Amino acid sequence: MKSIYNKLFISSLLLLGLSACRKDLLNQNPTTTPSSETFWVDENDALAALMANYSIFRPCFDRDYHFDGHGDYLKMYNTGAAPISMTVNSPMNYGSGASAMYRALYGSVFSSNFVIENTNARLLPVAKTDAVKQTLETIVAEARLLRAIAYFRLISLWGDVPYFYKSAPAPAEADTVRRMPIAQLKDSIMADLNYAVDKLPNKGAAIGRAGKPAALAFRGKFQLYWGSWKKNGWPELDGFVQSAADAKTAYAAAADFKRVISDFGIKMFRNGDPGQWGELGKADVLPNYYYMFIPSTGNLSQDEEMVMVLTHGGVGTKQSEEYQRVWTGPLVSLGQNQAIPRYELADRYQSTVTGDFLPKMVQLDPVKNPAARTTANSAVNPESYRNRDYRMKATLLWDYELIMGMSPTETTGYIPFIYKTWGAAVTVNGVSYKTSFTDNTTNLSGLQSRKFVRNYGGVARSDGNYNWPLIRIADVYLMYAEATNEVSGPQADAIELVNKVRRRGNLPALAGAKTASRDTFFDAIEQERIVELFGEGQRVFDLRRWRKLETVFGKPYGDGKWFQDSFGNNWERFFFNESELTYQRCYIYQIPETERSRNPNLTQNIPWK
Repeated sequence: MKSIYNKLFISSLLLLGLSACRKDLLNQNPTTTPSSETFWVDENDALAALMANYSIFRPCFDRDYHFDGHGDYLKMYNTGAAPISMTVNSPMNYGSGASAMYRALYGSVFSSNFVIENTNARLLPVAKTDAVKQTLETIVAEARLLRAIAYFRLISLWGDVPYFYKSAPAPAEADTVRRMPIAQLKDSIMADLNYAVDKLPNKGAAIGRAGKPAALAFRGKFQLYWGSWKKNGWPELDGFVQSAADAKTAYAAAADFKRVISDFGIKMFRNGDPGQWGELGKADVLPNYYYMFIPSTGNLSQDEEMVMVLTHGGVGTKQSEEYQRVWTGPLVSLGQNQAIPRYELADRYQSTVTGDFLPKMVQLDPVKNPAARTTANSAVNPESYRNRDYRMKATLLWDYELIMGMSPTETTGYIPFIYKTWGAAVTVNGVSYKTSFTDNTTNLSGLQSRKFVRNYGGVARSDGNYNWPLIRIADVYLMYAEATNEVSGPQADAIELVNKVRRRGNLPALAGAKTASRDTFFDAIEQERIVELFGEGQRVFDLRRWRKLETVFGKPYGDGKWFQDSFGNNWERFFFNESELTYQRCYIYQIPETERSRNPNLTQNIPWK
């Protein structure tokens, strides 16, 4: 733990040279390493320290799509590519692969502590005006919110963890600290969230800076997770007590979500309108959901969809995002195809006519079956994808769909995606294309991603400026529906909110049967979370808190689950004949043995002993 502190504290000091007078969180360069005595002079210094805090916090969360690789709808490759490596990205055995994330999250905690401690001790007592005092309290509130979110992630993964509230713990403390029971951690996290809710303004000072809606949303989310753990149990966490009564109390989180929804004027992106689907085999017109995830049209204000984002600076800032590199292939800005939607996602997109699931598509190999591309409901027949949830067109490519090709920075014209026809000349809708999509030999599903992939030139694959959605209003709608459903069953206002999310996909309102009981409405909420939040790092956390890994992958010592491609070929199989221990190790992560070697007081989680 001392090693974590030393590295991140030095980084924090270097970042404290950032200019605090600019509202832009980025485009700020370190200049010197000031001492605390000379640095903490006024509120501008506190703001500079907070900007450093955001910079350390951001890489802990802005590539959360790696967690989707632990779920059932996304395949992740090249685990070491992220700034914070996740060394395992399969749906099993991942609990030992997050040591770097453990260290990084504590680095963020220490950075928050540095801001909180020094602002409280050095500046707030000598604040000369009420305005200065309010500014400083806002800075402390932001730092406490970031600390709460970091600890929330730590306990979500590791359960009981050490708790630090100082920026520079004494060496003896760092080397001998014990894991704090999660019930005590809960109180500390809630104290930070309560302070943030009380002190933050209704709107952040700039895009990327948290306001009251973000604090409320995370306080609600934290309570929702606590309710899930208490309801469903957490047997892998030693000493955790399941309690239906505690769960019901925690689901009062709905009140926080309701405030976010009602009190701040935050609307869905483009008012939740679906936009235009366009045409099969074309990409000049795409649904609105697509435009929410590219920089030129998404994240444009704090009043539209995004409750809290993590900002990226773009070209020349050294704080850019690389989503284009991850989510597409070589002919699109030299993408590396690190994230592949699994074929099984395709059948999750419902009919815009009936609002319900369609029959599962038939997987046919066009080499073995010449009629495969014209057979009704064939996975390789483009017609099978017509009249489905608009978010499908905005999220995926299937055979004969187009995507904008690019050199490193400039557009080169549309290219077609046809599974296993890599780089060949093809004809789509009577138009001949000299080359087709290429895949880095990683696409084994028959689908490709469109979500997060820019369709305009001028920006290289690693110079993006998209602001990662840490939490957005559609997620808040769905969490509100889940929380109220747990307490009271389907409620009219919750059903209306789920239907608002569905409207984005141009789907009709939920049929009465879908809202007839707590269980059926929960299934409808889960369905929306799958398609609405795909690739945003939510799915595996849902599976874990709902205790649904066995539902998705089969029971221990069973046949497990095969993932296939659009041709019907088996691709990967998980949990085949696996024991309970393999599942248990997915529900709670391993305390890094490197940290336990430094500090023998750190106990290990039950499945990893």
